[in-house]
Formats: sequence, C-alpha cells, structure tokens
Amino acid sequence: MKILFAAPENAWGGFLDSVRAELPEHQFVATGRFEADTLSGYDVLIPTMSFISRELLRTADRLRLIQQCGAGIERVDQAAAREMGIPVANVPSDISGNADSVAEVGIYLMIGLARNFRGMARSLAEGSIGGPMGAALSGKTVGLVGLGGIAKALIRRLRAFDMRMIGIKRHEPARAGDELGLDWCGGPERLDDLLGESDFVVLCLPQTDDNLNMMNPGRFRRMKSDAFLINLSRGGLVERDALEAALATGEIAGAGLDVFWEEPPDPDDPVFRYNVLTTPHIGGATDISARGIRDVVVENIRRAGQNRELLYVRNR
Repeated sequence: MKILFAAPENAWGGFLDSVRAELPEHQFVATGRFEADTLSGYDVLIPTMSFISRELLRTADRLRLIQQCGAGIERVDQAAAREMGIPVANVPSDISGNADSVAEVGIYLMIGLARNFRGMARSLAEGSIGGPMGAALSGKTVGLVGLGGIAKALIRRLRAFDMRMIGIKRHEPARAGDELGLDWCGGPERLDDLLGESDFVVLCLPQTDDNLNMMNPGRFRRMKSDAFLINLSRGGLVERDALEAALATGEIAGAGLDVFWEEPPDPDDPVFRYNVLTTPHIGGATDISARGIRDVVVENIRRAGQNRELLYVRNR
C-alpha cells in the first residue's frame, strides 16, 4: 500500500521512521508540511495536524483508511469521509501512554507558573539568589474542564500535591465526580462556578464546533485575578485576543500553553510578552507515548491491508 504522512519527514522525533521500520512492505511518502495537495494514489492517510476537507477527500481514488497518530481528529471532515466510505480512526490517549505524557507537561506548566519562571530567569541573569518567592501547589484548587484520559492522568498525579480538584463533564458529571474523587463535578452549566473557584483552570476536552473559543472575554472575567489558564487540548478553545487582553489587564495571572490558535505560532506574537509559559505542542511527544501510538497505527495499517476490522474508528 501507499501511505501519505501529512507532515515533515522528521516530525515528532522521527515517528514516521518508526512506523516505516515496522511496515517495510509498504511505501511511505511525507508531504514535508502540515497539509496535503492530493490524496490520489494513496491507500492510507496519516493526517497529523493537517486540515482534511471535503474538497481534498474528493481527490481520493482508493483511500481505505484515515489513521490519526493520536487522539485529535477535529481537523478531518469526518462526515464527508463517512459519506465516501472512508473510515477515520484515532489512537485513544488513555491506551497509548499519551495521556500520561500530556499530564506531565500540564504539571510542568503549573509548577513553572506557580514558582514564577520569569522571575527565576531574571534572578539568575542578575546574579541574585533566594528569589523570587513562589506559590506552592498544595492547597490550591484545580478546575478540570473535560474529564477524559488526560484529566484522569492529571488527577492521579495531582493527588500527591494535596490539591483540591473540581471538574466539568458533559455527561453524568455527578457519577464521574464520585468515581474520580473530585470535590465537586458539574455539567457545562457550572463552568462559570469552576472558573471562579480555580487557581488553575486546565482545559482537557476535545475541540468541537460547540466549544470553539469557549475561553472568551466573558469567561476570563469569571476567573480569579491570581489564577492561571493551562491549555493541553487544542488552541481553538481559547480566543487569542481575549487571552492577550486578560493578561494585559491583569484579569488572570498567566497562562501555560502547549497548543495554540495557529501552529506553529508566531514567535513574535505580542501575547508571549506577558506571563505565558509555552511548550511547542509536545505534550504527548515522549518515548512511551510514541511507542504506544506507533503500535496502534501499525496494527490498523496492517488490518487495512488485510481487509480486517479496524480499531478505534470514529466516523461509523
């Protein structure tokens, strides 16, 4: 089979090479960028962070699988793919090690902001020792928006920091709160309550049409002035201009971002002049996560070639 990797050849530390090594009988082509011009002549597409539109799907003449190398498939027109009989599959974060890896980055961002990473850099540059004074995580409240695999991995780890945890979940929130041991858990209608109580607001939910730009000016006004926003999900959940305004006016104390409104973001974007700690969308980029994702991607490509039932198809 011929497989298209819609990304640079060496993206994510050579992920493509690891898949290619497991499937030497197949031909792999990398587009060299996060987009594709045509799907003609390809049997499998690995979309990565590329937009896969209805128009692009119409160029497919023999595509039998769209296999994401991770959980996020919001950039694929799944309805169009379903109409064309093309299955769209992903790799759930809680089975690959990806959720655990993203949770670790979340804690890194929380600690960096709480301990004043900018102030520490200034102290070292000035030859000063003993400052700045930071804040401990113990006793602080974490508000988890979305309680999927990443949030569950965070909850397990944050218990060791003696933090109070509250959450928002669309379906059966009370049951989820009891199972996860949260102080309280409510539906989306309680989001403003969560924002008002939290020292750290952590976004752990998939991006959909319903929650695009959910963190808007009104939502930032609900947050505490000494609170931090952590986004581990998708950049589209946060309205960029609203975030900059909230930082500039002191409505919030800072933000930790692994994902952005455009990727890669402009390094000269004025928003980064404020108290923003960033990582370059590498939440899941670890050795453990890469192996777990690779194994599922390889298995599904094999199944596609053998006309066997596919795993984790999301657009049935």
